[in-house]
Amino acid sequence: MLIKVNGRSFEISENVSINNIKEKMYSNSDMVIINGLPIKEDKILKDKDELTFIKKGEKPKKEELETLMVSRHTKGVFEKLKKSVVGVAGLGGLGSNIAIFLARIGVGKLVLVDFDVVEPSNLNRQQYYIRHIGMKKTDAIKEIIKEINPYILVEVVDRYLDKDNAIYTFKECDVVIEAFDNAKCKAELVNAILLDTNKYIISGNGMAGSFSSNSIITKKINSRFYVCGDGENEAKEGSGLMAPRVSIAAGHMANMAVRILLGDSEV
Repeated sequence: MLIKVNGRSFEISENVSINNIKEKMYSNSDMVIINGLPIKEDKILKDKDELTFIKKGEKPKKEELETLMVSRHTKGVFEKLKKSVVGVAGLGGLGSNIAIFLARIGVGKLVLVDFDVVEPSNLNRQQYYIRHIGMKKTDAIKEIIKEINPYILVEVVDRYLDKDNAIYTFKECDVVIEAFDNAKCKAELVNAILLDTNKYIISGNGMAGSFSSNSIITKKINSRFYVCGDGENEAKEGSGLMAPRVSIAAGHMANMAVRILLGDSEV
């Protein structure tokens, strides 16, 4: 039988248990994960099982870190996502959260586009810190992602996107995520991707205020176009953009991208 242990492949005989492997190779580990699920009891291993042993509080070797980072993934997910490229247009409340979600899950390459700088009011919902104030958002998000997942490729583009440069900017991407505030920019990007490419595009619409979390949903508009939000509550006087609902919408958008990349285009 062939199994994986902390990312390395091993051939074992039948009736070998988790504890047999642990005693031989990782006797000082505190945590055992099998096929994405933490487990405390011993069990007999099966062909193609994936085992991860973790020592809490210990920084792993570089060659093991990526395996340990994704050890809680659903089995088979990491290999598919590692080959994918996702573009994010706008790195504000939606885009900065989406970029970090996709980095954590291990999308192989991110193309992240914005032209703005971090300013103090961004900190109420965007994934930046006081130290980033005044920095280009592209530089700041790249710095943050490097601290989260140094194994993915991050291409940052300091550019104002419009209908004339969007296609070129996202030419490598399997999925493009629109994360703008401006309605005109949203429409231009969505139309450009839908009319001039065969790529999937995911857009956000309606996530302001403190309304019900459950009103934020993902809708499939056509075979390549999805909209996430409540479709109603845009930012306006008395109903601003705040971290909880913006993050919920960002989660919907990132999760839809992951589903598409894994071959499931239904909502």
